[in-house]
This record gives sequence, C-alpha cells and structure tokens, in this order.
Amino acid sequence: MDLSSEVLIAVTFILFFAALIHGCIGFGFPMVATPLLALVTDIQTAIVLTLIPTLLVNLASIASEGNILYALRHHLSLALLAMAGSAIGTIILIFTNSNIFEALLGLVIITYLLSDKIKINLSWVYIYPRLSKVVFGVSAGILGGLTNVMAPILIIYSLESKHTKSETIQASNFCFMFGKIIQLVLFSIHGNFNLSELSTSSIMLIVVSLALYLGINFKKKINVNIYKRVLRAFLSVLAMILLIKFAYI
Repeated sequence: MDLSSEVLIAVTFILFFAALIHGCIGFGFPMVATPLLALVTDIQTAIVLTLIPTLLVNLASIASEGNILYALRHHLSLALLAMAGSAIGTIILIFTNSNIFEALLGLVIITYLLSDKIKINLSWVYIYPRLSKVVFGVSAGILGGLTNVMAPILIIYSLESKHTKSETIQASNFCFMFGKIIQLVLFSIHGNFNLSELSTSSIMLIVVSLALYLGINFKKKINVNIYKRVLRAFLSVLAMILLIKFAYI
C-alpha cells in the first residue's frame, strides 16, 4: 500500500506517541499504535508499519530487565509457541478481509481493560504447566498475528503461572518479538511488505528511539497512576471508534 504524505505524517506522530507512552510506563506501544494506525490505513498495513519499530521496543524492554540469556532460555518454548500461533494468525489475516479484525482489535482492547475486573478460575494453568503453555502460547500468537496485540492472553497466563513482574515483561516481549519475526517473513513471502513500507518502517526506528528515550526520562517526573488512568480512558475511546467504524462499513 502506497502511503500519501498526509498519512506518512500521521504515522510518524502515531509511532512517536505510542513509543513515548511505552517509555513512560513500560508497555503500550503496539496496543496504542495499532488502533490509531488502523484509523488512517487498515489493520494489515498498521501491523506491517509497526513490525520493525516493535522489534526495537521489545529488545529495549527485555534488556531493561537484565539476564537476557537466562530469560531467553527460560521463555524460549513459550516464545516459539507464540511464533507458531502468530504464523497461523498472519496467514489468516493475509487471506481474509482485514476489516473484520479492526473490530476484533477493539474487542481485544476492551478485554484487556477489563482483565483486572474479570475473575476466572484457571487453576489448571498452574496444575498442568506444559498444557497451559501450549494453549496460551499458541492462542496469544494467533491473536497477535490477527490484531498485533497479545497482552490480554499473556497477562492472564502470567498471573495464573505466578510469574514475577520481570518474568512477565520478558516473557511477553520475547513472545511478541518472535511473533514479529515470523510476520516479517510471511508478509515478505506473500508480497505484503513492499520496499516502500519496509523503508517507512525502518526510518521510523529513529522516531521510536527518540520517543523511547524521552519517555524513559519523563517516567521520573510524572504520576504513573494518573498517567495509566488517562491511557486506559484513551484506549477505551479508541476501541469504541474501531467498533463503530466497523459497524458502518
């Protein structure tokens, strides 16, 4: 998809804004960037444009927690399962009407926002760790392949598996990074990632790097709790816009 100059400007501001939020609170880049980009392009193009910048964000988040090699060994099996699921989701996205997945993205965001209020008994996750890893790893990957958001499933899995905050951050970022790698391969094979979009996505690394740096520095000067509440309200509005947009297509 060839992007007009107006859309390119919008993409630049969106990715800067999403990376700034991620730097401030440690999460949020794909969840903020994808629905905003979907408003000016479509869900498939939104995912393509975030591919390379997301890899940078994932690496920065993993490195910030330290013990990278240990974390990779510890979370590799989950990340590979997420990669397999992401391959399935990406293939479905490539060969299916992507407008459907804008509505799915809206529902996923709403689920994420309500995740701390929904009480579900999933004791089997802790009792059957291997089975639960397969179920949640593949499911998170499929959802990530379709919508660019894995957070709701991975957060539930981490909570039920009694993971620490550091384990949760590194596990989810490894899953997302491996998912992005297979998406990059599949989009390239099927011609969905042309030279123009590759160049745009690569150039955005500069924008995202600057925003991440500023966000990390802002983190020390803001009230994180207030900031998170504002972000949740913002995501709620985005989700409703996506659902309304889909309803009128």
